[in-house]
Amino acid sequence: MKGTGMRDHYDFSDSVKNPYAKKLKKQVTIRLDEDTIEYFKKLADEKDLPYQSLINLYLRDCAQSHKDLKIEWK
Repeated sequence: MKGTGMRDHYDFSDSVKNPYAKKLKKQVTIRLDEDTIEYFKKLADEKDLPYQSLINLYLRDCAQSHKDLKIEWK
């Protein structure tokens, strides 16, 4: 098959940065309680969404609305 192989050299001198790069997601490790994960998995199934996307949407909504968590120690 002619023309299907990799080149030895690629010229990126005229390339431009991805304008959406700032919006790309970053992988992080986070520890969540099992019951919290199960809650979001169940809710995600009802909404027909991946549960990690649902958690991201929820956290984004909290961040955009500047939701503040009120913690009381007893």
